Amino acid sequence: MRLSSKSAIYDASAVESLDTLYAMAGLVRNPRGLSSPGSSRARSGGVAPEELRPARPAVRRAANGVEWLPIPGWDLPWLCCGFSTRKGGLSRAYCPEAAPGELNLGLTAADSRPTVLGNRRLLAEAITGNAATPVLALKQFHSNLVVDAGKADADRATPRRADGQITCDPDLLLAVQTADCIPVLVADRRQRIVAAFHAGWRGTVKRIVETGVGRMRLLYGSRPGDLMAAIGPGAAACCYAVGEEVLAEFESQFHYARELFHEVFASDPIKTRYPMLFLTQRAPGHSPIGPSLHADLVEANRRQLLDSGLMPSAIQVVGGCTQCQGDLFFSHRASQGHAGRMMAVIGMRGAGKRRSR
Repeated sequence: MRLSSKSAIYDASAVESLDTLYAMAGLVRNPRGLSSPGSSRARSGGVAPEELRPARPAVRRAANGVEWLPIPGWDLPWLCCGFSTRKGGLSRAYCPEAAPGELNLGLTAADSRPTVLGNRRLLAEAITGNAATPVLALKQFHSNLVVDAGKADADRATPRRADGQITCDPDLLLAVQTADCIPVLVADRRQRIVAAFHAGWRGTVKRIVETGVGRMRLLYGSRPGDLMAAIGPGAAACCYAVGEEVLAEFESQFHYARELFHEVFASDPIKTRYPMLFLTQRAPGHSPIGPSLHADLVEANRRQLLDSGLMPSAIQVVGGCTQCQGDLFFSHRASQGHAGRMMAVIGMRGAGKRRSR
């Protein structure tokens, strides 16, 4: 068995033989070294973060000062929905002293409950025109649990534990909180049913969106052809660096998993101009210098919506990256955990009461 070395070219059969010997010894090759075409390592040729960065989304400013993201094409008279930003609220917990107040919508340790509830009323007013519209939040835990919600939930002392919710009741807003995870909103245009889902990487692997659409079909008879969906801002592929274990989790669940990952090279102008300063004596494959693995959770959830039967034209990607557009969004990663929360909200006006089946 001989590798044709002295170049980057290798004999695939020889490498497979090596893998067999490693397996017999209970070992595996370093995944950062050369890999055969069947390796679990995602290969995209390497890209710069700028190539994956989404466009900055269009922002709408309400009369009360709240800045939020509308969904293009969703101007239906019975539907009220949108994605919040960090701008236009009462919170002082996450901004400099001289800065305007911010719209933290999460009951975090750093902010006061009255302030957060005031922010939620501001958001409800901006989206529905009525500050008294109940905002139904969840106690999220990165699951695929989806609950059927209603007006009775507005009077609960504590929120329900779930990562998705569906309702047929008008005059309330379903909400999911995010600070890097992906929010997904879904509406049934015929049945007048709405839903909101919180999809971090764990929830995405657990198919929270596919599960949610399935629940809409089971509970209310929704048909995929009648559904439309919007994917909101989160940590985009340009910034969402993950470990090999995340790729392995996706590969265990999705045949297209490798299409959701990119090798990203940091575009550091100092390293580009002075590469000799960053040489390392560590063995090949063990140096921190090189590409990092980035996950595209937006595309992952878009694929789940397609697999659920939605038409491509019925799926809107609003855009925005919470990590690199920090002036507009809160980011748990970018702030090392000291961050507020945004909300994705969706509801129906009373005149848009659900049609009977």
